[in-house]
Amino acid sequence: MVLRQKNGLPKYCSYNTDRHGKKRVRFRKSGYSTYLPGQPWSEQFMRAYGDALAGLEPHSEGVGVERTRPGSISALLVRYYRSPEFNGLADSSKKMRKRILDRFREQHGDKLVRNLERRHVKDIIGSMSDRPQAANNLLKFLKVILNFAVDIEMVDRNVATGIRRYPEGGGFHTWTEQEIEHFESVHAVGSKARLAMGLLLYLGQRRSDIVKIGHQHFQGTKIKIAQQKTGANLLIPVHPDLMNLINLAPRDNLTILTNSSGQPFSAAGFGNWFRIQCNQAGLQHCSAHGLRKAAARRLAEAGCSDFEISSITGHKSLSEVSRYTRDAKQELMAERAVRSMPGSNKEQNLSNLSTRLDNSSSKALKTKDC
Repeated sequence: MVLRQKNGLPKYCSYNTDRHGKKRVRFRKSGYSTYLPGQPWSEQFMRAYGDALAGLEPHSEGVGVERTRPGSISALLVRYYRSPEFNGLADSSKKMRKRILDRFREQHGDKLVRNLERRHVKDIIGSMSDRPQAANNLLKFLKVILNFAVDIEMVDRNVATGIRRYPEGGGFHTWTEQEIEHFESVHAVGSKARLAMGLLLYLGQRRSDIVKIGHQHFQGTKIKIAQQKTGANLLIPVHPDLMNLINLAPRDNLTILTNSSGQPFSAAGFGNWFRIQCNQAGLQHCSAHGLRKAAARRLAEAGCSDFEISSITGHKSLSEVSRYTRDAKQELMAERAVRSMPGSNKEQNLSNLSTRLDNSSSKALKTKDC
């Protein structure tokens, strides 16, 4: 029999107003604290209460009991994986995030979140100095789950806030104009490889969006794209060179690009296939994602603002756009800056940037208004 306290709740429970001003029931016992779901004394509430008494993480309908140490990293991740914050992510993002966090959980899952200190996080990230990109990914997601821990009042503060990332080498290689021209010299107009490169370069989208494009997505001279990762809806003018490539593509499939079986590519399958096309051109260091970065670079070199670039790439963060365009040619950008100075035309006769920016007048991804 469960004792009913004066406040009308079971033992170890009390009403608490959370940081969002919502009145909830909180369970506290032996240093362990958690909110209980459902109405007090309901079946869902009492099942969660029983789990809390037994030292288990409370669970929701349809989810099996996971025996985790209350207040531990594992307990935090169990709750995070059930949260709207996690389940609202794209499937690809959830898969990558869970893979990285589960690897961290294998090493530190039994440790208490409240005992995690800033020096511990720095030591963990520091031990990965030979893999800066992996270290930065882990740090990014540790900040996310620790913010979640603060939100559910498991801890009072996020000890990872302000810890600096490692400088990276730029991630995927950004294609140069010479590499683009070389790929085109190997894969002729009319080939699937040339069409794939055109879609990637002139639309600036991720491979997960490129593989879904079909003729039905065209609206006159524009194409409508619903990005899988961000949910952004884009309407992008189609560059004339890309339109020429698309007009040569068959119209007997749902998607413009198909695999060897005539079926739509998966994102991973397309990436692997395109890697082979790059290898055939002797461009082993190039990739599909590198063409997305090349598209952003071309737009930056054409003078487009970060806002204009993001209207094509669909980036939600302008800092991400800046990261993509940092390979824009310094010489051209510097000349543009000097030309803007008063009296610069009197000092020297700089070359006409409007022609130089378009490395091969029909190939640069730019718009008239940029």
